[in-house]
This record gives sequence, C-alpha cells and structure tokens, in this order.
Amino acid sequence: MSHRSAAVLHGLAQPYLADAPVETTTIGDVRMSGRAGLRRHSDRLPDDDVVEVGGIRCTSADRTVFDVARTCSVDVGVSCADAAARREALCGRDFDSDAQDRWRERLLGRAVASPGRRGVVRARRVLRFADGRAQLPGESVSRVQLARLGFRDFELQVRVDGPGRREYFVDIGLPESRTFWEFDGEGKYAASTDGRTLEDVLLDEKRREDWIRGVTQWRFTRGGWRDIATPVALRARLEAFGVPLPR
Repeated sequence: MSHRSAAVLHGLAQPYLADAPVETTTIGDVRMSGRAGLRRHSDRLPDDDVVEVGGIRCTSADRTVFDVARTCSVDVGVSCADAAARREALCGRDFDSDAQDRWRERLLGRAVASPGRRGVVRARRVLRFADGRAQLPGESVSRVQLARLGFRDFELQVRVDGPGRREYFVDIGLPESRTFWEFDGEGKYAASTDGRTLEDVLLDEKRREDWIRGVTQWRFTRGGWRDIATPVALRARLEAFGVPLPR
C-alpha cells in the first residue's frame, strides 16, 4: 500500500477520501494491469521506505507524506503533511517547533534527492507550508484557500485567556486583518455535547465567541466545507463578514 492508502494506515487525516482509489506501489519494471478503484504505481522503494502496519506492508510515514505531496492536490498534500508534522511536534497543547523543523528538513531532503521527479516542486511547496498545529483537514484546507486569497501570516491554535482561568483556542488567526477563522465541520456540535443538550452547547459556543471577540477586538468568522470548497467560496464568506482581503 502507498500514497493515500498508506496515509490511511498511518492514521494521517486527509480530506476528500470517499472516492479515492486504493493505491499500491510495485517495485521495479513490472507490467501491471489496472482496474476501477485501484491505482498502481511502479517505483523504487529502499528498504527503509517499507514498513508493516497492522500486518500490511506499506510505505513508511515519511515516504507516504512525500508521495502524497508529489502526486495529490495541494489541499490533500498539506492536510497529510500537517497531520504528520503534528505527530512529530505536538504533545497535548505543547508544540515543539524545533521538532517540526527537523521533520521538515528531513522531508525536504527527499525532494533534494529527487531532482526532476514528477511533482517534486509541488512537494517542496507543500512541505514548507505544512504546520503541525493544524488539528483537522478542514483547518488545513482553510489555510490553503486563505493563502490562495493572498493571506501570508497565519497564527494557528491561538490561545485566548477566558473567564475563570479557562483557556480558549481558535483555529486560525489572521493578523493582517485582525480576524479569526474557525472551521466548523459537520457534526461538530453534536459530537461535543458530552451529555449537554444541543441548546447548551450552542449557548456555550456563543459565549466563547463573544468573549474572544470582546477581549481581542478581532473579527470572528467561521465556515464549513462548502465555504472552503474554492477560493471564490471563501472570498464570499469573508466578504459577508466584512473581512478585508490582502491587496
């Protein structure tokens, strides 16, 4: 197993997976027949690039991230790379930027060692953009689309001191426009009820948002998958909140 299928085995979260084919890599110049739902690759795989996960042979985590970054869309590549960087650098709420830098240099070393290969330029861009502080694919795709709209300065998992020694965290901060962006996935509130009614959950979220907006004096914007489907959709969402776009 390789590419996106290996990413599933390694537990690297990624978007748009429902229609993705199973992907495998065969070593050497072996003639391969394909079929619907299966994508075969032929490539060299050094011993260090092959591991076993749950009894299934697959590409290593590093090789998997590199292959996904080379061959998939930037949205998928960044999501997968963010998940891998998070595993290397995040422990609870403690983020080790040095560990992420070491991971990034290790992965970029693969790009340096693969001049001329398909997608290597894109892989470099994905790996430089990756940030392990992103917690979900929706946050990763949000950041990619924001970058396509011209935003360059991102603060992730921004902490805001709340009442009664609480700590609130917001997905993405955009200092250029003094705006927070929060991704709302389907089922977010129902999944976080924890025994509370949906009404209580929504009320708590409103109080959290009001507090963050009042304390920071920043705009607070949010959206779901439909709002980050394209840069045009996200632009419309931000404009609806009065968020100025970079010039």
